[in-house]
Amino acid sequence: MFTIYKRSELLVLLMLVSSALLYGIDYLLFGQARDIGFGLLGNLAFLPIYVLFVTLMIERVLKERDKESLRQKMNMVIGVFFSEVGTALLRDGFGFLVEKEQLSCRVRIAATWSERDFRDLSLFLEKSQLHMDSSLCDLGELKEFLVSRRNFLLGLLENPNLLEHDGFTDLLWAVFHLLEELEARRSLYGLPQADMDHLSGDIRRAYTHLLSQWVVYLKHLKDDYPYLFSLAVRNNPLNPDARVEII
Repeated sequence: MFTIYKRSELLVLLMLVSSALLYGIDYLLFGQARDIGFGLLGNLAFLPIYVLFVTLMIERVLKERDKESLRQKMNMVIGVFFSEVGTALLRDGFGFLVEKEQLSCRVRIAATWSERDFRDLSLFLEKSQLHMDSSLCDLGELKEFLVSRRNFLLGLLENPNLLEHDGFTDLLWAVFHLLEELEARRSLYGLPQADMDHLSGDIRRAYTHLLSQWVVYLKHLKDDYPYLFSLAVRNNPLNPDARVEII
């Protein structure tokens, strides 16, 4: 640390000596002390504006770089989530959906999709009211899957980068709430209809958030990682015609 300060002092001294030397050469060559003084005062007057401008520009560049770095980190975490939990949950949750055809037709994402296609799908999901029925699939299997991913989900919630991503944080809380609801019951069989309706609402909440974040994530892959987007399209859990193998 002392060495760094020493080098800084030497650099400042060198710059001051260089400036004084240049002004001295100017005076010896042209002998215009008044003009030299006028130029020096003019430069000093402009110096605060110059420092302010440079500082603001550098601060803006650094903020943009930090924001982009944070975005990349969050997208990496979200990608791991869909690899470990999200894709399987999309597939399993689809079984609880009452009206499957309309959603299935709209989410058949293709490699040729444009930004407008993704925007239209996002608007469709925002306006749609998904109807979920907790009796259509095995709640025990859903519980078993979520329990097996508990530690992974807890690790995601501890990631400070996710504090900047409200949508994904809401998704994690919805999934955790669904897990807690399923775990809180001694048995998931023979439940009263009112309780089944309550669980249907919990599934709908988690699945709605999941679909929304999935579309955002796929749009990110198409923009930044086309090869990963290609795999995601061929592995679309909501498209029965999707095949990983390229024909």
